[in-house]
Amino acid sequence: MPGGMTWLDVAAFFAFLVIWFGYGALFDGRFRRPNSINAKMLSIREAWMIRLLERDIRIADATLVGHSIRSVTFFASTTLILIAALVGVLGSAETVHSATENLSVLFGTTTQAMFELKVFLVVSIFVYAFFKFTWAIRQFNYFTAVIGGAPEAGSPALDRKFAHRMALMLSHGFWHFNAGVRAYYFALAALAWFIHPLMFIAATVLITLVLVRRQLFSRTARDIAEHAEIIAAESVAAKKASGEQTSGDSGGR
Repeated sequence: MPGGMTWLDVAAFFAFLVIWFGYGALFDGRFRRPNSINAKMLSIREAWMIRLLERDIRIADATLVGHSIRSVTFFASTTLILIAALVGVLGSAETVHSATENLSVLFGTTTQAMFELKVFLVVSIFVYAFFKFTWAIRQFNYFTAVIGGAPEAGSPALDRKFAHRMALMLSHGFWHFNAGVRAYYFALAALAWFIHPLMFIAATVLITLVLVRRQLFSRTARDIAEHAEIIAAESVAAKKASGEQTSGDSGGR
């Protein structure tokens, strides 16, 4: 095969892509697991939006969104630095490849073309992350306008659907932020390709298992799930109390 690539390299590369984007579809995409942290956070953000719409002063809410923007901005700027460094490695690939040949026990033996391909994969991952971060920043900025244009507390235009739409808009920004951070994890897996394709596959599976455990089985996941259940129970109780109050007022009249 061209560039010294083997069928094992090809299999490892495609397994990496399938696992990476498959994970994204299951935890941040259309097939999101309902018991994951990312899914539970949607209901918690909806509760936040309900409280936001009940408040006259929303400075604290805008501050919280601003904090998220600063966090994403930090990752975006860091990603640019990493991309620049990796492009520098590509520019001096011959020198760097010659240096790695002295570490054949760790990096194995590979052609310069394969070395450049592996570096290019890592560059591509960080470019993908950069676009995710910058799109998340833009969505958070759009959401600040949504906060500013939200109806006043007590407005007849307010209902739970309004809060749900606001929570969805905010969550889209967080899902793209998650995708960018997740790219960092899988970039670490891609580094294992420099050692051996089997190490590449093993690192990809290991990182995926770590992420799955955090999303479904970690202590944080259990605490967030319990918190979401409490919020849901309070919401049902509030609806029931409101319905009883409405019935009482009707009966009094």
